Amino acid sequence: MERQDIPDLARLARPVVDLDHSVKPVAVQPFIIRSWHRCLHEFGLDPDSDQPVARVDPDDLKIRRERLGRSRAIAREEMASLDQQLAGSGCSVLLADPDGVVLDLIGDPACRDSAMAHGLVQGANWSERYRGTNSLGTCAIEQQPVLVHHSEHFLSRHVDLTGSAAPVFDHEGKLLAVLNASSFSRMAQQHTLALIEVSARMIENRAFLGHFRKHYVLRFHSHPEVIGSVREGILALDESGRVLAANRSARALLGLTRTDVLAGRTLPMLFNIGIEGLLSRKNRAWLAPLPLYEARHGNRFYSLLTLPKNSSFSLATNTPRQSVQPVNAPPRGGFPIVHLDKLQFGEPRMAYNVQCARRVLNQDIPILLMGETGTGKEVFAKAVHAEYAGAGRPFVAVNCVAIPESLIESELFGYASGAFTGASRGGQRGKILQAHGGTLFLDEIGDMPLLLQARLLRVLEEREVVPLGGESPVKIDIKLISATHRNLKERVAEGKFREDLYYRLQGISLTLPPLRARRDRQAIIGHLITLEANGAPVRLSAAAMKCLDAYDWPGNFRQLRNVLRTILALREGDEINVRDLPEEFSACSAKTAVQMTDESPAAEAETTGFGQDEPEATAMDEWEGVHLSAPEAAERIVILQTLKDSRWNMTLTAKRMFISRNTLYRKMKNLSIDLNG
Repeated sequence: MERQDIPDLARLARPVVDLDHSVKPVAVQPFIIRSWHRCLHEFGLDPDSDQPVARVDPDDLKIRRERLGRSRAIAREEMASLDQQLAGSGCSVLLADPDGVVLDLIGDPACRDSAMAHGLVQGANWSERYRGTNSLGTCAIEQQPVLVHHSEHFLSRHVDLTGSAAPVFDHEGKLLAVLNASSFSRMAQQHTLALIEVSARMIENRAFLGHFRKHYVLRFHSHPEVIGSVREGILALDESGRVLAANRSARALLGLTRTDVLAGRTLPMLFNIGIEGLLSRKNRAWLAPLPLYEARHGNRFYSLLTLPKNSSFSLATNTPRQSVQPVNAPPRGGFPIVHLDKLQFGEPRMAYNVQCARRVLNQDIPILLMGETGTGKEVFAKAVHAEYAGAGRPFVAVNCVAIPESLIESELFGYASGAFTGASRGGQRGKILQAHGGTLFLDEIGDMPLLLQARLLRVLEEREVVPLGGESPVKIDIKLISATHRNLKERVAEGKFREDLYYRLQGISLTLPPLRARRDRQAIIGHLITLEANGAPVRLSAAAMKCLDAYDWPGNFRQLRNVLRTILALREGDEINVRDLPEEFSACSAKTAVQMTDESPAAEAETTGFGQDEPEATAMDEWEGVHLSAPEAAERIVILQTLKDSRWNMTLTAKRMFISRNTLYRKMKNLSIDLNG
């Protein structure tokens, strides 16, 4: 419902003394109606009362501050950060306790006198019982984010104010405090409320993690990139895996309300894993989120387990954690930008994707990348950008899931100076303008809110952007690449995605196959081992490669990369064997161990960097004296297998690999593949 100003709304209270028998103003938010009702029937307030805001005495204020404990220090840090974001807007940032008493305040010096005259001071009591409808007091009662603008205040003396407030809950779900930004702005903008909401969640999460720093903490979300943000779910666990507490996001992700009892439940009641399984995975793979599945509906989440503070031992080996160090580890973060040709080592579908992407590089044709989470959509987008734009041009990535819905519009389109309460004086260039001259990558486009889809469609059609609060359009020149793990056709049929935008994005649609379906898995594993080893002399035994190759890889490349990192970090020598693999490979390891007992000592001692089935091992013997890198050797295997599948027909082999015959001949020569087979 669109909000509108209603003149002298406070004076409207008189003819609605009995709201049950009056017509409710259509544009007024339901929580405002409820608040007026309380002010009239429960508190008996007079809307024309001119009583100033009362203040508690200093001793009372000190006691109230002490009740918040460490959470108050966390809140003050977030208030300082919020004040910087709202600098120059005339806002005062306030923290109040559940009674509506202001504990701390950071104000704009330019508005100090006006703020004090209106009672925006430390110790002021803004309880709804005494001050009527107002953002601080009403938020404390409603326990939800509220925006109270001008004449929505019940008392006429407060109609000059605009206040945005959000509740801060403790680890038990009880109201801990209220965070507020108040000003004398003539505009009521949701953007300031969104900033307040995000800051309140940050206070909650930081306080939660601080309170349970001596316990196990499980952080999870359906999107791994969201872990670490204000939207992550957080569970505190005891040593037996029993849930001690959960934050708001955890309850929402698990489909539970704030009143549902979660404390006391065990992990297997929530997920398909117990505390022992989590600890085992933690010991072997602590570098990135790993998948787990909800017990009730089977929904997949990604999770990180944090150990109790001062826990100094690895869980499975009882060795000091600092003794396990990655050797020559590459820098943390995403994959480096790679060349398009390095995205496939003989996988026909990926070769086709690369070929198609190249054909539209210099044309105004958007690219839509589809595939499961972790299949390398952003890596593919960066490779396209590197070939299209070259060095020095911007690559701007926007994750449509990670940004709160209330902020994504200003993030994408930017805003002009003074566009809303808290807007920077100089405005802000949005992501679309930042990508001018380069590439805009919209990840998880299928989750973009419908209202923004219409604006994005207009930008794509007209090739210009009008920032929020601005008047003049700005021309843009971008290469658009979008990505999603969702079925957009189904989203269109469900009414959750605009059909016209779908066809506008679908200049060319490329589906990235999951790792389990790729024929070049061994080549990929060899390539990533070389990349992650960062020059260290590492060999992968044939048996270990066989296990890695046979694994299903539900987390795709993200999971593979982290498994390889863990293997490299925990290895005892230069050779990686089956015993070095994580626990989830145990079934394959046992099967492989039985198979390997039948092999000769010479074959058992031989390590190649990539395992093969028996026919491929014979092929390896034919080039024993040739020295190749791991990726080259793996590519040789793929070419040999494709040649065999094509009965050594060069034309058919080249066609299946999506390369020319000349390229195939050149590769065979470089990789010492005899044409006579």
